[in-house]
Amino acid sequence: MIADVMLSAHAQIEHLPAEEQQQRLAVVQEALCWLGTPYHHQGRIMGAGVDCGMLLAEVYEGAAVLPHVEPEDYPADWHLHRDGERMKALVTEHARPVDAPLPGDIALFRYGRCLSHAAIVIEWPVIVHAFIDAGAVVLDDSVANQDLAERLAGFWSPWGGA
Repeated sequence: MIADVMLSAHAQIEHLPAEEQQQRLAVVQEALCWLGTPYHHQGRIMGAGVDCGMLLAEVYEGAAVLPHVEPEDYPADWHLHRDGERMKALVTEHARPVDAPLPGDIALFRYGRCLSHAAIVIEWPVIVHAFIDAGAVVLDDSVANQDLAERLAGFWSPWGGA
């Protein structure tokens, strides 16, 4: 399965510069390694526990695309009681909005009052994300999953300048 996913992802990005292709494929590969890791608020240990934000931080660092990111402490239900765009602010420090996602880009979703869920695009609409409803990091079709489809807010990319 992983080989097929990697080949398919590569086909979408073969027009890009070689270094960016390598980085994007490293992100996809690293994200796939996290599959099955239990969901754990503010966790960031592969196989032990991770949440959606920390998954992004660990994957992009592990793929050598971004430096270590240490978000401020955040309660598990912050998105239900506050309008502050914590997730969006953190993502926009390292990425720029894009119209059409490529493998390795970020998808953000609105849960509660703000953008509060993030995923890594494998090959749109397929994503990897730490999903509390699944209890783990999963490979998901964000169009077929109606809950995600209704909450999609946009895409960001760490390539091309933030």
